[in-house]
Amino acid sequence: MRIDVVSLFPDFVAQVAGHGVVGRAGERGLLSLHGWNPRDFAEGNYRRVDDRPFGGGPGMVMLIDPLRAALAAARAADPAPARVVYLSPQGRPLDQAKARELAALPRLVLLCGRYEGVDERLLAAEVDEELSIGDYVLSGGELAAAVVVDAVARLLPGALNDAESAAQDSFEPPADGKGGPLLLDCPHYTRPVVHALGAVPPVLLSGNHADIARWRYQQALGRTWQRRPDLIDLTALSPADRRLLDAWLAEAGLPPAGQD
Repeated sequence: MRIDVVSLFPDFVAQVAGHGVVGRAGERGLLSLHGWNPRDFAEGNYRRVDDRPFGGGPGMVMLIDPLRAALAAARAADPAPARVVYLSPQGRPLDQAKARELAALPRLVLLCGRYEGVDERLLAAEVDEELSIGDYVLSGGELAAAVVVDAVARLLPGALNDAESAAQDSFEPPADGKGGPLLLDCPHYTRPVVHALGAVPPVLLSGNHADIARWRYQQALGRTWQRRPDLIDLTALSPADRRLLDAWLAEAGLPPAGQD
């Protein structure tokens, strides 16, 4: 997969994405990341990329032409069709389903705004969609672009050393393909078995894979209900899932699901 980033600070995204899973994806030839600075496409001695907003108000707005030229150069650099995504607080929230959708594309162009934003006419003409990584405002789109690159790259086949890692992440659908709630991840433990902070749950030491899988699913179900109840529709839970959840809640000293 190829990802192009249009930014006044393209090296920042490249540095953030050059480590860990994303860095390995690049080394394995699964991902190529390219930066484009709109200032390189600006005219005049000062290479100006912004100007005052019409109608008054604070801050500056990024100009159409340097961004449009940078986007055109990014598109022309590879024949594969590219989806252009603008990182913006006004965009739809990035979630795991969207990350999977983007990871299935051959190319992605990420547009990073700065200052007060980008001229709306450019967005209407050149951008396919807007994405937000949360209900807050950053100084620019570079951090958001790095988040998108990381979320997408780890889903590329071969990026992770263990393919099961991505399938077991939070917000991933059940691996059996039968549907079910999107759950947070279950707790994880490693050596030592006994520590001053507590012991590893015995089921994880049992060697019974069915019991371990059931325990992990129950923990994910309970943890999601406790921390992100908005992710679980009680009416859609199977009777077996409901029993697992109520057993987890009882063990935690909490009332059954759906009761105060």
